[in-house]
Amino acid sequence: MTDSCKILMIFPLFNSGSFWNYKEACELTGARYPAAPLGLITVAAMLPDSWDVRLINRNTELLTEEDLAWADMVMTGGMLPQRNDALHIIETCRAKGKPVVVGGPDVTSSPSVYKAANFQVLGEAEEIMVDFISAWRSGAREGVFEAPMGKTDVTKSPLPRFDLLKLNQYLHVGIQFSRGCPFSCEFCDIIELYGRVPRTKTTEQVMAELDALYALGYRGHVDFVDDNLIGNKKALRKFLPDLKRWQNEKRFPFEFSTEASINLADDAELLSDLAESNFFAVFIGIESPDTDTLVMTQKKQNTRRSLQQSIEIIHNAGIFVNAGFIVGFDSEKGSVASGMIECIEDTSIPVCMVGLLYALPTTQLTRRLLAEGRLFVDDGQTQSGDQCTAGLNFETSRPRRNVLDDYRTVLGTIYEPTAYFGRMRRLGRMLKRKRAHQMIKGDLRSFFRLLFRIHRAGPGSALQFWRMLLDCALHNPKALPYVVMTSALYLHLGPFARQVVEEIDREIIKLDQGHWQRPLLQQNSTKELLQSA
Repeated sequence: MTDSCKILMIFPLFNSGSFWNYKEACELTGARYPAAPLGLITVAAMLPDSWDVRLINRNTELLTEEDLAWADMVMTGGMLPQRNDALHIIETCRAKGKPVVVGGPDVTSSPSVYKAANFQVLGEAEEIMVDFISAWRSGAREGVFEAPMGKTDVTKSPLPRFDLLKLNQYLHVGIQFSRGCPFSCEFCDIIELYGRVPRTKTTEQVMAELDALYALGYRGHVDFVDDNLIGNKKALRKFLPDLKRWQNEKRFPFEFSTEASINLADDAELLSDLAESNFFAVFIGIESPDTDTLVMTQKKQNTRRSLQQSIEIIHNAGIFVNAGFIVGFDSEKGSVASGMIECIEDTSIPVCMVGLLYALPTTQLTRRLLAEGRLFVDDGQTQSGDQCTAGLNFETSRPRRNVLDDYRTVLGTIYEPTAYFGRMRRLGRMLKRKRAHQMIKGDLRSFFRLLFRIHRAGPGSALQFWRMLLDCALHNPKALPYVVMTSALYLHLGPFARQVVEEIDREIIKLDQGHWQRPLLQQNSTKELLQSA
């Protein structure tokens, strides 16, 4: 006799004031949120076939009383910017007597914050869900299940339950080839959660995921959510010919994006294989143009090459770069705003996630700041945004006001319409796409919506957009779909940058008037420091 259980998976809301929201870009295409919840649908595939699973994404749809009444058990969890809503979901479930399971990177990093949940699944779920299911079947209604960090065999990861997604709600859908990163950046929690030895799925696994998406009728943007796609170059080289072959056979139904380290530019053959497989975008953590900062934060891979030349090589391969920058490192000597702005302009990267440094739980940075007595007390809640508005959770080495002033200067300058579309114009000339964009349903509709809405991004936006568009049409028409795509993001990024600058200005005024109160500093014993390490 098979057992049965009704599982309601709830993906928590991301905080609304986020760089990654892209609400206006979603509206152009009829989508409701940029990315689908890959983690939850992967966990769903680990549950018994006899269990009934439903998914509610709170970023795209309403959670109703009927949904909760139907469920025997609720599963939730996610990342730090989802913490507030995840805690709200847990509280709601406990009030209604519904057992709730929480997993994901934030509970793994900060389990004490989630102590109200019945069950915690810490670390990667593949090898411990069996223990959880066994405990549930035996009658357990609380417990903690923990996997060793970075040890899970990802070849055992099941085909995600893509069928649970309402695919038309998302700008893109994610799949994963590898986990982990070979580098040791001080501020990054990836290596703490998933290890420094990248583990890869088999080619057959990834092809099965692409086949599943294709069979469901999905076409368009697929994001490889890897922490660093080129972390295991040997495995990637072996995989890419099969990916290229699959794309050819299916007439290139997907365009891919991913995240990788800057040394991607060193490997011309790998870059060419990625471009021929139809990768069109890559996110790269540049962090800072200052060599001393990169050395101090252990991001030395960025110091061994010219950033401008490396980015130009990637653009010339037909893949455009989005980048991350951070303000607030200890090694900053005086103002860093002009150097960062110059780097962004020189590399012609339109979309730059510029954030304030945030000491994430479990990182080397957090342990160092704790040892130095500079880390603020975590009250268990996050602020209303992401690193753009909720950074600097520690005592900065240079005056806090100066750090904030540099930050608002960078953000205000690079997202001014002339600067943004100027970088897009230069990118449009450089981007040597090997394949023309495959038109999908809704592309033209989205384009015409953009034409009518671009003026909403702020004064001067429409004029700069049209100048850029005509320049691209004249000099490199193959790049047109990609500059249009990046222009759509400006509908969010332009107003968002101005909003963040206003918030930072208010914080600077508080500092100037003596109204800002420094949070309490965390105190930890040597024993606790060793345990946290």
